Parts: sequence; structure tokens; C-alpha cells
Amino acid sequence: MKIKFSDSFADALSSVTAILVGLFAGFIILLISNAPQAPQGFWAILTSGFSTMNDLGQVLYFATPIIMTGLSVGFSAKTGLFNIGAAGQFIVGAYAAVIVGVKCAFLPGHLHWITALLAAMLAGALWGAIPGIFKAIFNVNEVISCIMTNYIGMYLVNFLITKTAYDSLRNQSMRVAAKANLPKMGMDNIFRDGFIVSSANSGILVAVLFAVLIFIILEKTSFGYELKACGFNRDAARYAGINEKRSIVLSMVIAGAMAGVGGALLYLAGSGKSINVVDVLAQEGFNGIPVALLGLNNPIGIIFSGLLVSYLNVGGFNMQLYNFAPQIIEIIIAVIIYFSAFALLVREFFNSLRKRRGDDL
Repeated sequence: MKIKFSDSFADALSSVTAILVGLFAGFIILLISNAPQAPQGFWAILTSGFSTMNDLGQVLYFATPIIMTGLSVGFSAKTGLFNIGAAGQFIVGAYAAVIVGVKCAFLPGHLHWITALLAAMLAGALWGAIPGIFKAIFNVNEVISCIMTNYIGMYLVNFLITKTAYDSLRNQSMRVAAKANLPKMGMDNIFRDGFIVSSANSGILVAVLFAVLIFIILEKTSFGYELKACGFNRDAARYAGINEKRSIVLSMVIAGAMAGVGGALLYLAGSGKSINVVDVLAQEGFNGIPVALLGLNNPIGIIFSGLLVSYLNVGGFNMQLYNFAPQIIEIIIAVIIYFSAFALLVREFFNSLRKRRGDDL
């Protein structure tokens, strides 16, 4: 019997393989660190995200920013660029949202959080445009310029916070006004455990809408076709009449806007979270890389991979009940996350296998 081995099947199989291999590696680490309680700890990471409605709400909350940074990395990858600068774009966008949330209390009702969201999108887009311009005009590798803008963005935001919206007692930014937070849309009544209310809010819906929008742009519009064509082959795109320099800049602008919105969605959630003035790059920016890899740079796939990574993080918190040190938990989560890169190797293997056998297995 002949079975057609399609691209979509290869993609799904590669992602599932990456998840299983990552979980297996995590279980091995549990056995090495605390063998008697390894099964309970492993069960916690598999089930804790669904153990209570509060935990499920936290899964949605933590997934929101990494879905956005995953979209940022995935979109740029679809257009032939590697946006490793999502961390800088994320924190710059977060600052823009926070400063609007703190200083623009005169804005009425829903206009306040909408303005903050738009400010974050604009700030992230402008920060993403910098490596895009250097790539398009001076042919500077985007990885180098993105790394530089990451650190410049981090230190710039630290400086601006201390000058504009600084809470010196907590060494972080001031809390935004209540009406600057995204509406809960009833999620605070659904995702709660008694008096313990999760941080779930409409941000997850915003992230899903952006994912659908990016999918439509890439797959259903001539603009998206031009961006992808430029990513596949700049010379061929130029020959076909596509302005490759404009495409490169616009790709990084859109990618930066996505990461900037991710920063806004994290700090406008009503969770009490503020930007800490520390010399550490935003982890959400780097988590977008494995989320994009695991989702195979597909906007819809990135939604599910972001939820998976967030689910594992929530499960990791509950593993401490079984006497696992927090450092061990972080190692396990990191191993699971970074094994997502293995998905690319598996996909290429199956693609080459399909080509050799002419789709007949």
C-alpha cells in the first residue's frame, strides 16, 4: 500500500518528535536529580497546567507575550531574515506602553489601553526598522545589528524609566493606571480558584488575532508573496520587479511591531507586573525563537507552540512541591524548549526521504 508523505505531515511529525524527545530528556534530568520523586515531578509538569482553572489562566497569561515574540521571529524567518532582536523590540515596546499607561491618565476608558497598545506597536516597529535598514542599505548581517539593538534597547529603557516613571522603592517602573490595562472580558471570573484569580485577560485574544492576521498577510496577499519571494532569493525577486530593500525593511518593521505588542500585553495585563530596572535582556524575546522553531514559523502553529511552552512553565512551578530545586526546574524547561530546534532536523530528514522515494513509503 502506498502512503503519501505530505509536507504538512512531515511538519507535524517533526514537531511532535521534538516535544517527545524534549520531555524524555527532562525526565532523565529528574531521575538524576531526585530519582524517588521523579515520576511525581514529571507528572506535575504534564498535568499542572490543567490542575485548576487558576493554573489554566496562568498558562494563557504567560503564553500571550511569547506567542507575539514567536510571531515576530517566525514572520522574519518566512521572509529570509533571522530576527534575534525580539528581546530589544519587546522591552522598547513595553516601555512605550507603560509610559502611556502611567502618564496619559487623561485618556478616557478603553482609549487608554488602545493608545498604549498602539504606542508599543509603533515603538517596536521603529526599533525593528534599525537592523532592517542596516541590512537593506549596508548589507549588515541582521543578527549582528539585532544583538546590538537588544543591549542598546535594554540600557535605554533602564535609563528612561529612571527619568520618567521610576518607583525607587521597588527599582522598577510605576504601575500603570487601572484603565490602561486590557479588559478581562470575564476571564477573571472563569480562570480562578476561589479567591485566587489568575492574570488571564483579553491579551490572549489579541495575540490570536495577530497570528491570524500574519497568516493572511503571508499566505493570502501579494504583499506577503513579495516578502517571501525576497526571502527565498533576493536576486530573483529584484529581477521580477520586487523592491528587495523595501521588503527587507518592512519585514523587520512588522516583526518589531509584533514583539513590541508582546511587551505591552505582558505589562498591561493587570497582574501588577512592572519593568524591573536590571541589566538583563527580556527572556520573552528569546523564548520567541524556540516557539517559532517548534511552530515551524507557521503563525497558527506558533499559537499552539506558545501555549505548550507556557504550559510547561506553569507545570515547572508546581514541581517544587516534590523537592526539586528551582534551578533544576529551569534546566528542565530550557532543555524542553531548546530541543525544539531538533524539529528542523527531523523535518529536513523526512523531506529528503520523501524526495528520494518519490513520496512513496
